[in-house]
Amino acid sequence: MNAPVGALAPTPGQLALARLLADGGRRRDIGITHVDAAAYTDPARHAAEQARIFTKVPLVAAPSALLPQANMAVPHDGFGKPLLIARDRDGQAHVFLNVCKHRGTRLVEGEEAVCAPRLVCPYHAWSYALDGRLAGLPRGDAFPGLDKEAFGLTRLPTREAGGLIWFSFTGDADFAEADALGLDFDAFGLAQMHLFRRRTHRVDANWKLIMDAFLESYHVLRLHADTIGPFFKDGVASADTIGSHQRSAVGRDVDAAAVRAADWPTLRGAITYTYQMFPGAVLIVSPDYVNLMVLMPQAHDRVWVEDFMLIPEPPATEKALRHWEKSWNLLDGGVFAAEDFRAAALGQQGLSSGAIDRITLGTLEAGIRLFHDQVEARL
Repeated sequence: MNAPVGALAPTPGQLALARLLADGGRRRDIGITHVDAAAYTDPARHAAEQARIFTKVPLVAAPSALLPQANMAVPHDGFGKPLLIARDRDGQAHVFLNVCKHRGTRLVEGEEAVCAPRLVCPYHAWSYALDGRLAGLPRGDAFPGLDKEAFGLTRLPTREAGGLIWFSFTGDADFAEADALGLDFDAFGLAQMHLFRRRTHRVDANWKLIMDAFLESYHVLRLHADTIGPFFKDGVASADTIGSHQRSAVGRDVDAAAVRAADWPTLRGAITYTYQMFPGAVLIVSPDYVNLMVLMPQAHDRVWVEDFMLIPEPPATEKALRHWEKSWNLLDGGVFAAEDFRAAALGQQGLSSGAIDRITLGTLEAGIRLFHDQVEARL
């Protein structure tokens, strides 16, 4: 797991967004725009996105904190193929196809983490080290001349950067943008955080409706009026891009001294930074914890969303445990599930009715249009 050196401090880009907030925020001045309803309802469009985006570009698999120790592996089935996210004995992260090279059997069952120096196939007990090497097989005499080096697990291109594990289904993956984002994530120590809870939500909505919700702040004081809305200022936001990804800052406390501060405790109390990582991941930096959401489209009207809550360190007392449980229940259950994901499902129902042929976006929702431009450019 990679680690920043020295005291944690905001990056120049993070500070620049804060200064924009101090000056009242910034809107992308592109006027009223639209997105066709078919972008959310057309099965052929979903198939094209899978073929031309999700199988081509680097994807976030999980936070580094999912694998806090060497010799750990977690099965992952959200992206259409059986995957295995692993950390070998030297601490290096890998994403493999979760398939034994003998007879094609799924290697690790279930969804929970496995801690072991070897992974053993349940069928014929071929065993693999956590770096993917074929470590052993019963009755080796039955396979005369077998080249064990040719029978390691299929490794997909993998990069661990800034506390996130990325992978790609294509061999020529370019992780330069993941590395650039990693500098921002190192600035608040994401790689050293502790995974407190994770949960996969199954939402009856197109995946882009989930992304849309985290690309604008227009809804915050309305949809979240009974939860987190009172903590934010209406429409005070700024945003920029890191390659194909968006980085935004939404004002909680727009006191000039607070948003111009260069220390994290003051700055995170005043601003919520959100990273919308193309195509389908969102990272939200709250004052004392972080949520990572990984989107896994299943159909044109169905998506899985895995929510990870990361905290500075494991709870050391019952009081600390209660504090983090309260935060988890508020965000994962009360805000994301009951409000954001519910709104996405309601949007899917409405768009599928054919009542409107396009959605309309105002100047506080320009990030959505920018995101859809990225999607359409790849189609």
